[in-house]
Amino acid sequence: MEAKVGYSRAVRVGRSVHVAGTTGFGPDGNMVSPDALGQTRQILKIIIAALAEAGAKPRDVVRTVMYVTDIADAEDVGKAHGEVFADIRPASTLVQVAGLIAPDMKVEIEAYAELSEDV
Repeated sequence: MEAKVGYSRAVRVGRSVHVAGTTGFGPDGNMVSPDALGQTRQILKIIIAALAEAGAKPRDVVRTVMYVTDIADAEDVGKAHGEVFADIRPASTLVQVAGLIAPDMKVEIEAYAELSEDV
């Protein structure tokens, strides 16, 4: 979708890495799971891969922003987020939105990382 829409999954500027809003699509272009927990786990895999391409690791993440279409999914989204970030504990926001770009999307996550030194 990046080339089609004209954006980058992640951009590194100096020591900062900005990961664009990411959803739970698989390599085949389909949503990997109908539920928020499965979508969030896929999203975090994509984010971790994007961070790695930019020279960052999950421990470098300082902020995440999570968007859900149903606040009832907050516990599942938080569970998956905690599987990656429980020991890192970035500043985080989780908000309900009216909708995402496709009706089967339940979650979208942005991440921001700061590297300790230029690599």
